[in-house]
Amino acid sequence: MKRIASFFLAAFLSANIANAALKIDINQGNVEPLPIAISDFYELDGSSSDVGSEIKKVVENDLASSGLFRPISSDAFLEKLTLEKKPTFNNWRQIGAMAFTSGKITKQGDKLTVEFRLWDPNIESQIEGTAFTLTEKSWRRVGHKIADQIYKRLTGETGYFDTRIVFISESGPYDARVKKLAIMDQDGANYKELTDGKSLVITPRFDPKSQRVIYMSYKNRVPQVYLLDLQTGEQRHIGNFPGMSFSPRFSPDGNKAVVSVAKDGSTEIYELHLNSGATVKLTSTPGAINTSPCYSHDGSKIVFNSDRGGRPQIYIMNSDGSNQHRISFSDATYFSPVWSPRGDFIAFTKKQGSQFYIGVMRTDGSSERLLTSSWMDEGPTWAPNGRVLMFSRQKQGAGYQIHSVDVTGYNERKVETPTDSSDPAWSPILG
Repeated sequence: MKRIASFFLAAFLSANIANAALKIDINQGNVEPLPIAISDFYELDGSSSDVGSEIKKVVENDLASSGLFRPISSDAFLEKLTLEKKPTFNNWRQIGAMAFTSGKITKQGDKLTVEFRLWDPNIESQIEGTAFTLTEKSWRRVGHKIADQIYKRLTGETGYFDTRIVFISESGPYDARVKKLAIMDQDGANYKELTDGKSLVITPRFDPKSQRVIYMSYKNRVPQVYLLDLQTGEQRHIGNFPGMSFSPRFSPDGNKAVVSVAKDGSTEIYELHLNSGATVKLTSTPGAINTSPCYSHDGSKIVFNSDRGGRPQIYIMNSDGSNQHRISFSDATYFSPVWSPRGDFIAFTKKQGSQFYIGVMRTDGSSERLLTSSWMDEGPTWAPNGRVLMFSRQKQGAGYQIHSVDVTGYNERKVETPTDSSDPAWSPILG
């Protein structure tokens, strides 16, 4: 895979074991992931639990998928851990574990309480511990929450495992694709279709503050923007625009949205107030296409794509439409810019020659880095912690699939889905 020089950040793991607890440093070089031992979650009487074993698998898979951790096989364990007994730390040092967990499950009716402890064998101390209570059918979320706790404790950054992805599920012949709105956990589990495929749907985007999705649909044969509340199932058309409306995205507070509207040979960007329905036109460039708007993390600016200079490039403006200026200047073509939730980078799709790339740049257009390269990579979406990107990839002659990559360009992975899939959008942490 072609890559522009290694990103200034990369996954580097170091264990500071002198007078401090274990901590993963993410600051340079791609080295071996940190060895961690995830023990079974036992019942109160010390017996094994089927649910506990499944939760363990979720935790291991989440941590391994980040590229920062290497779960150690339980076949190597030298002792069985329970919360009622202090670990023999040397047993874990002997198998090379830099951290390990112990855990317990308690069932009361349909409620499941899962306790866990995270230990550092080098300083012989517990460094994290908590308990989660959820309904038993939500056991996968318990695993994701535990993985988030471990990730945060050992990296210092917020985890991203207790999240969901809304995307387009694709099926049927390539000249007559059926595209349905679908949702799944970030690891591909709990796949569910949200629309019936009778109307073409594209570009779903999550509300950063709630479980709502905004997207474009050809319902009634006119491309328009719709809002879907995932908790209530309520769906409604939003905005009364003078032409075809598409490419919507929420503001950081969820109260507004930016939308592209095509009419009379131009495509302009509008801001829509979701409660009142009031609209404000933000661009006015006759004959040009302005699209793919995305708010900055604090809502003060909007990044977007425009061909006003000849070929599609990346522009930024204030959220009121003022101070519109270009920030990309290569001879390539740029699409689908997305502001990082941390505010530090803008991700984008780039086409140069016959190749497509997913890349990132600083918010002034400097320090461009390309993370992926293929026949067709497009549509990046940020994890809520700003460390990982998902995107769509199509191989020549095949359907789309969702992939993920670290912001460093390291640890590229395919996300397994039951159908061809495209247009992923990451949810906020479920809470």
